Amino acid sequence: MPNLLIAPDFPPEHFGGWHIFNTTLQRDTDNNIHLLTPHSAEEQQQMLEQNQVDIIYANPFDAASLIRDKNFLPVVKPVKNPDEMVIAAGSASGLAKLTDLKKGMKIAITNNRDVKLIGLRLLEAANLTEADLEWVEVPSFQAAARHAIQGKADAAFFVASSFHSLSEMTKNQMAVLIESHITDITHVILMHPEQSEFLPTVRQSIINMKDTDAGRRVLSELNMPDGFDELTQEDAEFMIDLMETLLD
Repeated sequence: MPNLLIAPDFPPEHFGGWHIFNTTLQRDTDNNIHLLTPHSAEEQQQMLEQNQVDIIYANPFDAASLIRDKNFLPVVKPVKNPDEMVIAAGSASGLAKLTDLKKGMKIAITNNRDVKLIGLRLLEAANLTEADLEWVEVPSFQAAARHAIQGKADAAFFVASSFHSLSEMTKNQMAVLIESHITDITHVILMHPEQSEFLPTVRQSIINMKDTDAGRRVLSELNMPDGFDELTQEDAEFMIDLMETLLD
């Protein structure tokens, strides 16, 4: 039974959508695929180390490592759904723009390395480095928002889609300092090399979802109305190079 792991950074309201996605994939590929939804990056890493993962919807940082170090194979990427990030503060903080952040301030952050990587690059505009700030690890983006609103942190890092999916009540108590616009970095679906014989079937099933009413409903549940397109090795290498550029 192959396992499909979904990276733990998706908004909670998409939980049901991923279950429907998995059910659709099972039906279309005639394969009893088991869905894995780890609660944290640590749990995801544990599953990967225990070789429990055959297919993975991975953030770009993890995808780069899986392709380069573990020979995972590129399958598909979402269409018009790049990974962007938001830096936001509580409205009561008085912070209104990125340059209002100063040395010694506290930043609430989840264990999402891609978000931190992009955020650190954005902070260069405020002449801030990782060592200039105090980092407060939290288990979820909802917790990051609470920390910022309650003044337990001066600001917080978010995946943009997760920030925008917060309740209106929560967002009304926050001020966006900056939102990235990189466009070429995205979550992707990869497959373990030992499952390569199933890759064409899985890829076509996912791509075809946008062509049926049932499939479009699944994609709507995931807020990916444009569906998925093939992720080529060239596409993957380009994204990895971009991630490495951000690291430099």
